[in-house]
Amino acid sequence: MGYLSLGTMVEVMITPMRDDLMVQQQITSEWQHMVGVIMLNQTHRQIVKKVLPEFLSYWDTCEKFINSTPEEVYTVIRPLGLVAVREKRIRMMSNQYLTWDKNDAKVLYGIGKYGSDSYEIFFKQNYAVQPTDKELLRYLEEDVNAIT
Repeated sequence: MGYLSLGTMVEVMITPMRDDLMVQQQITSEWQHMVGVIMLNQTHRQIVKKVLPEFLSYWDTCEKFINSTPEEVYTVIRPLGLVAVREKRIRMMSNQYLTWDKNDAKVLYGIGKYGSDSYEIFFKQNYAVQPTDKELLRYLEEDVNAIT
């Protein structure tokens, strides 16, 4: 566990994510899922598992995030790289999320096939989806098959 202080924001304790679970198995809302998906794009899951808990310690809801400044977000997501691109994707997705019907995740800015497949699996329990991502395939083959 670590502590993070960002400007005038309150210092909070950060609990790291478990390495043996997928990021999607460790978040609590659809919005957090979409943020995680955007963070996972073009980076390794290990660094996302460190950055995402810090991010969510400040902005655990879409509404809180929308009130953040890009500079605050840059500070937290810097280890992921592509900082301006990621911040823009998260911000635009968040603005759309407020009116999203929660049907098709691909309509959200920055969410492609992986994010959509992941949403179908983890939030809609649609295990008939045909992902191409190896981690989603592994989850369906090992974890879901073990349950069913």
